[in-house]
Amino acid sequence: MRHASHAAALLFAVAAFFDPAAPAIADTVDVARAAADARRAGLRVLEGTRLVLATDRPPRAGDGVDDLPAVFEQAFEAWCRHFQLDPGALPDWKAFGCLVVDRETFRGAGLLPDAIPEFVNGFCDRNRFWLMDQSSPAYRRPLLLHEGAHAFTLTVRELATPPWYTEGIAEYLATHRLDTGADGRPRFVPTPLPERQTDVEQLGRIERIRSLRRARAVPGLADVLATPPDNHRDIAAYAASWAAVACLARHPHHAAVFAACERGPLDANFTARLGASPGWDADRAARDFDAFTDEIDYGYDFARSAVDWSVGRPAAAREQLSVSAARGWQNTGLALEAGVRYALVASGTVRIGALPAMRDAAPTILESTADGISLRWYRGRPAGRLLAAQWVDEPADGGRPRFEVLGEGAAAMFTAATDGPLYLKVNEPPGDLADNRGTLTVVLTPAPQTPRQPGSAGSSGP
Repeated sequence: MRHASHAAALLFAVAAFFDPAAPAIADTVDVARAAADARRAGLRVLEGTRLVLATDRPPRAGDGVDDLPAVFEQAFEAWCRHFQLDPGALPDWKAFGCLVVDRETFRGAGLLPDAIPEFVNGFCDRNRFWLMDQSSPAYRRPLLLHEGAHAFTLTVRELATPPWYTEGIAEYLATHRLDTGADGRPRFVPTPLPERQTDVEQLGRIERIRSLRRARAVPGLADVLATPPDNHRDIAAYAASWAAVACLARHPHHAAVFAACERGPLDANFTARLGASPGWDADRAARDFDAFTDEIDYGYDFARSAVDWSVGRPAAAREQLSVSAARGWQNTGLALEAGVRYALVASGTVRIGALPAMRDAAPTILESTADGISLRWYRGRPAGRLLAAQWVDEPADGGRPRFEVLGEGAAAMFTAATDGPLYLKVNEPPGDLADNRGTLTVVLTPAPQTPRQPGSAGSSGP
């Protein structure tokens, strides 16, 4: 899904600050002429307000191809909103896309110039793009929108940014689910962070980040921001770039700074400009990105999962704490001492959602104690179970920094892994926190230390 920028666009972006009230249009191809060439070649041409799509794919009922121009138009409106643009200021903007089964057909029609490199899935040059036909509508449509987002940013925003943003923002803007509108037509709903796996069939971005985490190969934010231009050749690079844009655009601590930077020129200095932005905290952004990739899941709720990284105070002999079921990892404000054992006792009941209603019956409310419920599990533990953890910057397995669970359930004894805050949460998917209710009460005390016998070596385990 490579793209090509135009030299004039690069020079303009470097020289001038972007004014969202008067968007510029980089040098573009003549869509009407390209459409005429396609018709002369016998290609099927589907024309909408913002997209003309030429294809050699035969019409097939239910494949969704006829709906693509209308979906593209709705996506265009969402892209304008992201960059705080008025679509009315771009009355004539239109892209020309080619949905390709046989490349030679398009070459023969003069619609696939020899200068366009051999692409695997898709390629964009200014306001025209190509994509190879896909077997699944659920992948064909996001691929078309990914290339369309490139066309939009290249021409409207004169984009010439480092590759992490170039590909990350295209993934971010293209990710969506398809609903049915009141008129019965497909309706584009932007979901930059997918709510359900079924919304983004075959994309696999979240699954790829998880697998990289398991393999201790997930990049940190600094690694993503330094991605070389030729690294976007597999799903891992796309997934990491998308994750970086999603985190910076939606995290409550970084969203405003990131949006302000996006309103400036999208040029080769974009990463450096972000790093120099007022309010930018590189260390916090790096840690927040690690926390995101550690916990990433469908519907991830950035507001409820945002972490308080303050260092806390030393724990007293007895501490009583409260843990909300509606938030992710919560800083207790207590700094534990590495190697010291602690005892934790929790009480109370929380609501962790509901089972779907059956026929005319009301939904079944799910309640849990600190031990969790066996009816639902998440990441190998009962849903609703109390988890106690610390953030470990250098895990023993060599992976990225992460939360390490030290104790769990209504009664636990654990040894602090590091000098640092104790975090607590109720075990739930980060996308399911909004409908949770209630708190657990937790009492934390230093555990009695086992006296070391004369001549003995070692220490007690957790």
